[in-house]
Amino acid sequence: MASGYNILITGGAGYLGSVMVPDFLAEGNKVTVVDNFMFHQNSLAAVCADPNFEVVNGDARSEEILKPLLKKADVVIPLAALVGAPLCAKDPVGATATNLDGQLTLLKLLGKDQRVLMPITNSGYGIGEEDKYCTEESPLRPLSLYGKHKVEVEKRALERDNTISFRLATVFGMAPRMRIDLLVNDFVYRAVYDRAVILFESHFKRNYIHIRDVSLAFRHALENFETMKGEPYNVGLSDANLSKAELCDKIKEHLPHFMPVEAEIGEDPDKRDYIVSNDKIEATGWRPLHPLDLGIEELVKGFTMIRNTIYGNI
Repeated sequence: MASGYNILITGGAGYLGSVMVPDFLAEGNKVTVVDNFMFHQNSLAAVCADPNFEVVNGDARSEEILKPLLKKADVVIPLAALVGAPLCAKDPVGATATNLDGQLTLLKLLGKDQRVLMPITNSGYGIGEEDKYCTEESPLRPLSLYGKHKVEVEKRALERDNTISFRLATVFGMAPRMRIDLLVNDFVYRAVYDRAVILFESHFKRNYIHIRDVSLAFRHALENFETMKGEPYNVGLSDANLSKAELCDKIKEHLPHFMPVEAEIGEDPDKRDYIVSNDKIEATGWRPLHPLDLGIEELVKGFTMIRNTIYGNI
């Protein structure tokens, strides 16, 4: 258990942060969140009673806001971002200001002893080689603006000794600040309500990871920081390197009425097709606790409660 730290989380009211913040508080840490609440979310309402929780409503790109908060931070987790290829394509100027410039500003302000747990994306692998696993040594060939920014930030972050980066697989699962637009979440939502989905480039493969296992990876890394620092780690389910068609087959096991339809034209907007090895982080002792089947069952229950387009990034 990693406890007793002062942790600053930018964008901490978002999808990842809404799970991660309560987890870090439960382990006895002090957590400060900076978020602009652009989605009007109250995802951290349940932790407001915790005296170890502080929140700042502001822009995580602002040096004026960051400097006083960094003075008391042992650990920094930069979650603030415009997340996903479609959102970044829709607002490339905002994406560059937040995902690249804002992150580089934060890195510049850090002291050498401050620890950084940096969320990246494994979409930096772009198009992989058939039947060849992408490891942390594989070349990075991002195709989307989102992926390109994340690859550049990771490079700069790892130039400092006290950083661990996590190349996250596509995240799924329920959260207080929900995102329906992520692939597994989206397909299960469509299976529940539409009973169908149109697939573009259904053979494209990617890896997946439950949101609570992402939080577990960050807490594991903080607990084992000295032996893990200075390195990137893929974070995903080793038994879930699946094509979109295979993912649909898995969902059909839970919702037999679901009918995916292959589109003859159209392209995957996320531009990722690869399989990933998670051996490196597993060798440190981390193991995911939430398999894909469990996540699908969880999402089906969750989607009986929500049906609203505000639960996405686009």
